[in-house]
Amino acid sequence: MIQESGLLRRAPWFYASVGAVLLLGFGGAIAGFILFGDSWYQLLIAAALGILFTQVAFLGHEAAHRQILASGPANDRLARVLVAFVGMSYSWWDSKHSRHHANPNRVGKDPDIEVDTISFLEADASEARGLRRAITRRQGWLFFPLLTLEGLNLHAQGFAHLCSRGPVKGRWAELGMLALRFALLLTPILLLLPLGKAAAFLGVMLAVFGVYMGASFAPNHKGMPVIAPEERLDFFSKQVRTSRNIRGGWWATWLMGGLNYQIEHHLFPSMARPHLAKTREVVRDFCKANDVPYTETSLGESYAIVIRYLNRVGLAARDPFDCPMVAQYRRA
Repeated sequence: MIQESGLLRRAPWFYASVGAVLLLGFGGAIAGFILFGDSWYQLLIAAALGILFTQVAFLGHEAAHRQILASGPANDRLARVLVAFVGMSYSWWDSKHSRHHANPNRVGKDPDIEVDTISFLEADASEARGLRRAITRRQGWLFFPLLTLEGLNLHAQGFAHLCSRGPVKGRWAELGMLALRFALLLTPILLLLPLGKAAAFLGVMLAVFGVYMGASFAPNHKGMPVIAPEERLDFFSKQVRTSRNIRGGWWATWLMGGLNYQIEHHLFPSMARPHLAKTREVVRDFCKANDVPYTETSLGESYAIVIRYLNRVGLAARDPFDCPMVAQYRRA
C-alpha cells in the first residue's frame, strides 16, 4: 500500500525550501553578529546559531538516510558536508546511527542505550562509581541540564573517532572540512569579541545546540520497551514497539526535523519528511487492526516519561544502606 501510494518518492521542493530558509537564517545571524559588535546581545546570535546548526543536523540525518537526492552516493556526499558543517564526524555518526536503526533498544546492540554519563539500563546504573554514581542516582532530574554539554560531547566524539588508529572512511576529507568549519566559525568570534564574551558566545551556542539535539532525539525511544539480547522479534514489531511518536502536526515536524514520526521513520527510513504524516495514518490503522501497540504522546508527556524512566533506572545506583522504605517510596 505504501509503495503504491507514492509516499516513498523524493520531495526536492520541500528540501529546497528548507535550505532556502536556513540560508536566510544564517545570513540574518551573520548580519546581526556584525551589527551588534562588542555587545552582550551577541548571545542572542549565539542561541540562534545553536538552533540553525541543529536544523542543519536534521538535514544531514535525512541525507544520510537517502531521503533528499536521487542517488545514494550523492546523498552520502551531501550528508558528509552537512554533518561537517555542524561540527560532527559523519563516519562516526553514520556507523552509530545505522546500528541503532538495525536494533533499537536491544541490549548489547543499540549504541544509543550504552552507558555514557547517563545509564539507560539498571545493570549499568548499579555499576556506576564515584561522580558518575552521584549523577546516576539523580539522572532523571539532571538529564536536561547535562544536555547543555552534549554539543561539546558530539564534537569531541567525532574528533576522537577521526583521530583513532582504526580505519576510517574519508578521514582526511572530514578532518579538512571540520578544520575549515571551526576556522571560519571561531576566527570572527575571537577577532570581534573580547575573550570573555567570545567564551560566553561559544558556551551559549554549544548549550543550545546540545539541548535542542538531545531534546529532539531523546523522546523517541527512551522509556520504551528494552529488548533482551536473546529475544526475537520480527522487523515490524521491533521497530514499532520500541519507538514513540510525538503529537503536534506540522509545527512538531518543523521543530523536530520529522523525528516526531519516529515509528514511521524506523519502518521507512528513506521516506522524505513531508510524507511521514500521511504514512502515520496507514501504520496506525494497521497496528490497530493487528493489535500491535502504537505509542504516541505529547512532547511534554514524552519528556516526563523520559525523566521518570531515567530516575527509575538510577535507583539501581543508590547506596545499598539506604532506607528500603524510602527507596520503595521513590519507586512509587
